[in-house]
Amino acid sequence: MKSYSESYKAAGVDVTAGYESVRLMKKDVERTQTAGCISGIGGFGGLFRPELAGMEELDLSGMKEPVLVSGTDGVGTKLKIAMLMNRNDTIGIDCVAMCVNDIICCGAKPLYFLDYIAIGKNVPEKVAEIVKGVADGCVIAGCALVGGETAEHPGMMPEDEYDIAGYSTGIVDKSKIIDNTQIKAGDAIIGIASSGVHSNGFSLVRKVFNINDQKLKSFVPELGQSLGDALLTPTRIYVKPVLELISKVTVKGVSHITGGGFYENIPRMLPDGISAKIAKGSWTIPPIFALLQKEGGISEHDMFNTFNMGVGMAVVVDKADADKAVEILKANGEQAFIIGETVSGDDGVVFA
Repeated sequence: MKSYSESYKAAGVDVTAGYESVRLMKKDVERTQTAGCISGIGGFGGLFRPELAGMEELDLSGMKEPVLVSGTDGVGTKLKIAMLMNRNDTIGIDCVAMCVNDIICCGAKPLYFLDYIAIGKNVPEKVAEIVKGVADGCVIAGCALVGGETAEHPGMMPEDEYDIAGYSTGIVDKSKIIDNTQIKAGDAIIGIASSGVHSNGFSLVRKVFNINDQKLKSFVPELGQSLGDALLTPTRIYVKPVLELISKVTVKGVSHITGGGFYENIPRMLPDGISAKIAKGSWTIPPIFALLQKEGGISEHDMFNTFNMGVGMAVVVDKADADKAVEILKANGEQAFIIGETVSGDDGVVFA
């Protein structure tokens, strides 16, 4: 007998819709499979065998002390933009990016990913669209989507709303963990360009633009596209370029520029007694930030303390390696700039 419950359906949870969601998403999940995957979706746990994973960037067979690195995150209120535009196929990329970009700050390669979707009403096609984005993100990051959960929440969430969170585990040899012990005054700080606002600061974004459906559809000349298209641009995933950089240059510190912007995130990779001196004008700030600042009357400090301002990832290398680091990142498809240097002091971040 097939699994179904008319009583549960009458209460707002349609288990058959859940089964259909899984059927529709399978083809996208299969795109993410790596050599380490030894189970498919639908079981009670996702099985992964790290030593089978084919990783040119990271030779697991040569690891003396493998260390697992985990990260979990969500997308925040950027979801409101996706829901208003009824465009749900990129928000999963953001979810993956927020997790795996954190993991590579330690020098670890993401192995696998799991997602959690809470939704007011399970519409299988909509859930499959969300998971397609997750799968796209996993492919970009080179990690496997090994499982997840879709929970229908009648009475708790409006039928057309949802939330998504993710979790990823990566691996690094203990001797190769990136910490701040090698950073000294005079090192170079490399900025890797963001694709836009990414996935942080959207409560302020929505307040500034007083977001509604019509405003999101409106064309903005300064942006060369609609406001909604600019805001929904997926968070850039830096895994492969940064791993390539780590394999060729001694990387002393990595910081994912998320909520809190420069002032909160750059100091997280620095040791006590060392600050970051950032050179204004050393990189291109995307026009979305100038528009936000103008429309919201936001101070420069608050802009740099809320948004990434065009730098999605900051990397510390020896000054002698700075030009080489920039060239490696550019060769791997990233825009990169020398944006400053480390200096003695406990000022966190200073601009020059």
